[in-house]
Amino acid sequence: MARITPVDPATVTGKSKELLDGPLAGKHFNIFRSMAQSPAALQAYLGLSGAVASGGLNAKEREVIQLAVGEANNCGYCVAAHTAIGKGAGLTEPQTVEARRGTMADAKMNALAKFSLAIHEKRGFVSDADVAAFKTAGYGEAHIAEVVANYALAVYTNYFNHVNLTAVDFPAASKI
Repeated sequence: MARITPVDPATVTGKSKELLDGPLAGKHFNIFRSMAQSPAALQAYLGLSGAVASGGLNAKEREVIQLAVGEANNCGYCVAAHTAIGKGAGLTEPQTVEARRGTMADAKMNALAKFSLAIHEKRGFVSDADVAAFKTAGYGEAHIAEVVANYALAVYTNYFNHVNLTAVDFPAASKI
């Protein structure tokens, strides 16, 4: 059971209602309904997710980061959600599993997954070799900054779900 009671979109008022009826219309997932207890927390999510969506990493690439980090953080909610979202962005089922494992058949996506996990495992203290491998795969300095921002978003949602014990309302991701 969730530790933060999910709001009822039909009865919530104020800024939370504006957010749920506006940018989150039709997306009343448990994570957002619980975040909506604090409009500031929900706006933080929306602000960062909106910002990274406007960057140079495409939707598939952003989902690779979310899947790799979600699996590394053992966030069942985010793994299930981003498996579904990733498929909607064009990832195949095998690619979602590869991203979660941090080893992808596609060389550029593999570099992205590896760099994301290097940030995670090294707590941001990546090596020059980590950066060079990422750049060699075709990414630039703006992409490095965006991977860090996407990583921060992943950690925010992963930890929110850990603290909240958010009930998964997406199809279960396959076991790996």
